[in-house]
Amino acid sequence: MQEAFICDYIRTPIGRFGGALSSVRTDDLGAIPLTALQARNPKVDWEAVEDVIYGCANQAGEDNRNVGRMAVLLSGLPQSIPASTINRLCGSGMNAVIDAARAIKAGEADLIVAGGVESMSRAPFVMPKADTAFSRNAEIYDTTIGWRFINPLLKKQYGVDSMPETGENVAEQFQISREDQDKFALGSQQKAATAQQNGRLAIEITPVTIPQRRGEDMVVDADEHPRATNLDKLAALRAPFREGGTVTAGNASGVNDGAAALIIASQQAACKHGLTPIARIMGGAVAGVEPRIMGIGPAPATQKLCQRLKLKPTDFEVIELNEAFAAQGIAVLRELGLDETSPHINPNGGAIALGHPLGMSGARITGTAALQLHQGRGGGGGEDGRGRANNGRYALATMCIGVGQGIAIALEKV
Repeated sequence: MQEAFICDYIRTPIGRFGGALSSVRTDDLGAIPLTALQARNPKVDWEAVEDVIYGCANQAGEDNRNVGRMAVLLSGLPQSIPASTINRLCGSGMNAVIDAARAIKAGEADLIVAGGVESMSRAPFVMPKADTAFSRNAEIYDTTIGWRFINPLLKKQYGVDSMPETGENVAEQFQISREDQDKFALGSQQKAATAQQNGRLAIEITPVTIPQRRGEDMVVDADEHPRATNLDKLAALRAPFREGGTVTAGNASGVNDGAAALIIASQQAACKHGLTPIARIMGGAVAGVEPRIMGIGPAPATQKLCQRLKLKPTDFEVIELNEAFAAQGIAVLRELGLDETSPHINPNGGAIALGHPLGMSGARITGTAALQLHQGRGGGGGEDGRGRANNGRYALATMCIGVGQGIAIALEKV
């Protein structure tokens, strides 16, 4: 069985809801990292790409009808390259990477581009068709995030808690205090601010140029979501989702826009196309949990993956855990026997600071983990005083998924 390697990774900046990227169509947004990969890798024979696999959670607006294929056609890639769009909600982008790696490991492909896209700003409102003749009943659903067209049987059996409510459920069940959530959120913001200032995040970002009606084009080249804050400001925020709750806008991820893409190749294809592998994809795993505590999903997914690879959570020198909510991030880390304050966990900030464009995030944290490992940055394997791991070998990226799932991927430095 041949190995699969991440050979390059690039992403757009992450925009705030209604912010800098909100005027960019979702299919155009998905094309941007594909175009950037072509410019960065001139030795690649792009006709040899056997598939493009994109994750996208919504698929109700401009991302409908296979946005992966639309992005390929808009990016300048040869039209002979096929593409698919997969949906595992928040885990879609990571699932795309895992599927690409599996195809290569199985010997059915040698060169695939995987990634994900989401424009939550541009998610449309949708209406169901009438269920009786001449019906005057009209419903409208906002597709930005959350439930719609709810199955009554599913609601009766499992409930239909909103995403913030699932965060509250996790906080209550796993006894995660408001104070610990706010400290975790502040840490995410501080690490993201440092990574912006020292240029670490810029390494993985391709600028987005947005034409203006008047004047010069607007160039977006940095993540828009991070905010300067402190514990006093975070503590003052209202918890609007439950009486006496602990989940706030300050300790939860954002509603965002962005796209990311990675080149996944066999060793033979990497050599043939002048690519330099930066990480080997060891494997991936998924797990199901109660929908009402969907945020704990990364714990069983990681445990399943570790068991398969004969590793322990403490063996990973770089960990990227998607921060849907501080409550679930802390609960997952404690379940895995990890210290949530460790510098090797989300060393450049997580989704609380950077944002969470649903279909993009899994591709982003996988690519970020690969880069972090390749550059020798981390915190779990002995540090040199600047957050750099001296002997980092393994990286983990993992995330929770709406409706009760978790997903994880393990990487090895090459």
